[in-house]
Amino acid sequence: MRRPTLLIAVVALAVVAGAAWLLWPRDAKPSTQQAVSGPYTVQFSADEPRIGGNTFAVAVTGPAPDAVTVAPVMAQMGHAFAPVVAGPDGPGRFRAADVGLPMAGQWEITVSLRGPGGPAQVVFPLLVK
Repeated sequence: MRRPTLLIAVVALAVVAGAAWLLWPRDAKPSTQQAVSGPYTVQFSADEPRIGGNTFAVAVTGPAPDAVTVAPVMAQMGHAFAPVVAGPDGPGRFRAADVGLPMAGQWEITVSLRGPGGPAQVVFPLLVK
């Protein structure tokens, strides 16, 4: 009678350890990409992209833009959402908060700039798991 109880306890312990390993929080590594459009160099960062509201950081070198927006598009599903205004977050830095991505998959984030260097757009791929 003791062997089955011990075996069940060992299996239960292994299941709990495996679940803890899979579900344990990990350090979020931001997805950072960079591209050039006209006089602007644009760096786009997304901290652990997910379904729901996301916050995106945009850093711009070159002429200081007057306005920065981000617009999510999922071309393969026909989803396109209105641009979200990115507010200032320091010199040459902008942050767009609560950008909704309603499903997992491959997204394209269009960063649009308007300023003294003229208008510019850069598209960044973003995978949401």
